Amino acid sequence: MNKPVLDVKDVPSFGQLITLSLQHLFAMFGATILVPYLVGLNPAMALISSGLGTIAFLIVTKWQVPAYLGSSFAFIAPIIAAKAAGGPGAAMIGSFLAGLVYGVVALVIKRAGYRWIMNLLPPIVVGPVIIVIGLGLANVAVSMAMNGPDGKYSLTHFSVALVTLAATIVCSIFSRGIFSLVPVLIGIMVGYVYALAMGVVDLSGVAKAKFFEMPEFLLPFVHYDVRVTWDIVLLMVPVAVVTLSEHIGHQLVLSKVVGRDYIQKPGLHRSIFGDGLATMISAFIGGPPKTTYGENIGVLAITRVYSVYVLAGAAVLAIIFGFVGKITALISSIPTPVMGGVSILLFGIIASSGLRMLVDSKVDFGDKRNLVISSVILVIGIGGAFIKVSEQFQIQGMALAALSGVLLNFILPGRPEVNENLFEEQHENDVA
Repeated sequence: MNKPVLDVKDVPSFGQLITLSLQHLFAMFGATILVPYLVGLNPAMALISSGLGTIAFLIVTKWQVPAYLGSSFAFIAPIIAAKAAGGPGAAMIGSFLAGLVYGVVALVIKRAGYRWIMNLLPPIVVGPVIIVIGLGLANVAVSMAMNGPDGKYSLTHFSVALVTLAATIVCSIFSRGIFSLVPVLIGIMVGYVYALAMGVVDLSGVAKAKFFEMPEFLLPFVHYDVRVTWDIVLLMVPVAVVTLSEHIGHQLVLSKVVGRDYIQKPGLHRSIFGDGLATMISAFIGGPPKTTYGENIGVLAITRVYSVYVLAGAAVLAIIFGFVGKITALISSIPTPVMGGVSILLFGIIASSGLRMLVDSKVDFGDKRNLVISSVILVIGIGGAFIKVSEQFQIQGMALAALSGVLLNFILPGRPEVNENLFEEQHENDVA
């Protein structure tokens, strides 16, 4: 590990705090606002909830884990389905329940250790489920990219998407330093400028918006009735299977970057509970579920600034931005094909990251057990299979795929043993 410029508990000067916090804000900005845009939630609430969630996470982890929490892509399809079934309130209830699952898992890990969760969620289960998440959203991205407001094919709109996609790819491949961490933001900016030139941007909302403006909170018992149904539970809660594994992966990478074993101290149970608490806070005010962001871990690795105060500063800035009406109106004015162009790459990356997990974990597909588990998950998830017992009880799509994978992993013989020390296992893999 390189010597840090600012270590975890080091306090930066005011100038450093603003500059370094803005870097983290820009790193998470594009992806964090993309999720509410895709699912029809308020972008301002995504910013505010990410700030509040990050501060909650830092407090729960005793100000020892420098991480930023942004909008989770894993919940895009379930939120869309939940909204279609019961409105935005149903999606928020589902998100809150998913966060509650994190809390339960954290409590069990504190009492029983974390070996059980690695047995429950091995790479052969989580990898294919992640692939399902990415490929299941492919038609959403392509539809946003190709179609105009009337839902019909538009070459003009598709050209906007392709320019956005090209700019994002070029930035991702050829840019260096901090710019390599914000290809989504740069792609959106380039696509937006091109869309302006093509006349597909409506700026009337920006002109009307006030500078400081109260965002549209979505509060339980105020804006919707709280009613938990099996549909909501089965749509949203199983996604925690994937995001828990994603969280563990991020903690291992972050431990390697900072040079501390965060699995042991402050403990995986604390970081998982912090993630769950952030998701519950977000759901309570109308934001999307939260997850630790790899983009911000990348910023830590490049800058070697690990100060938790910098992450807290980024969180405060995100909350402030959420109350700036001009900014939220500008975000809302981003044309659909711009987001469609970015989504083509992002959703593909989600699917590819599932493949990468399988490769990095050296999953042997010559083993029929692994071949069976992954095949069943992929076809059930992408094919949209569902089990319908009644109108109130059905398991569908990704949830059924994830549960099928977990069940097959337990039933089929030959399940491999899990190393007791995750951080040491990661270190051994890196050396090898």
